[in-house]
Amino acid sequence: MTFSIVARDPCNGRFAIAVASCHLAVGSTVPHLRSEVGAVASQAHTNPYLGIRGLERLQANAQADVVLESLLQDDPYHDYRQFHLIDSDGRTAAWTGRCCQAWSGHRHQHNLSIAGNCLIGDEVLDAIEHAFVTSNSEWKLGRRMMHALQAGEAAGGDFRSITSTSAALQVSGEASFPLLDLRVDFREGAVAELMEIYERSQDLWAQEWRDGFSDLPKLDQLAA
Repeated sequence: MTFSIVARDPCNGRFAIAVASCHLAVGSTVPHLRSEVGAVASQAHTNPYLGIRGLERLQANAQADVVLESLLQDDPYHDYRQFHLIDSDGRTAAWTGRCCQAWSGHRHQHNLSIAGNCLIGDEVLDAIEHAFVTSNSEWKLGRRMMHALQAGEAAGGDFRSITSTSAALQVSGEASFPLLDLRVDFREGAVAELMEIYERSQDLWAQEWRDGFSDLPKLDQLAA
């Protein structure tokens, strides 16, 4: 019931996840990312622990394919899961369980991974991949992700709904928390609305507000 894209910008090492679904509040369970560590998207019969534990294992310097295999071994219901991830060097790995509803599948390459389930067909992934790969390389990573997500929606997306009703975008920055964490939890045309929110996030006042977070003290470094 979901399609997503996970990517890394090789110019600055930032990670991003964009996801859309006909479900509710997809941004609360699917995307997981951490600066300088990697990103994981868990969907289909979503298991957020795949994202949580995946980031922990990526932070322990494990490669993407090694982390994927370890997560499969630990989850007895992996045949119902779909998840994909990217590590700090841009290596990617993806899994689509045999019990995921058709059409389901994934494709991945260095710095880019795409996956979806309950889609009208593989043309959705074709559209997402093409839109991202051919997008302007000078665009910010968030804009390239939204361009790709819109392409997936335009190609038909989830076969059970005319439009996605939930969508989210996360982009890492320098801090431990996301630079951008934008969500539409339940609204017809969620991808289009998310694009409007993204555009607002690029206004100068919003960027200056985010820049202020760079001066926050890291609490574990404060004197006792």
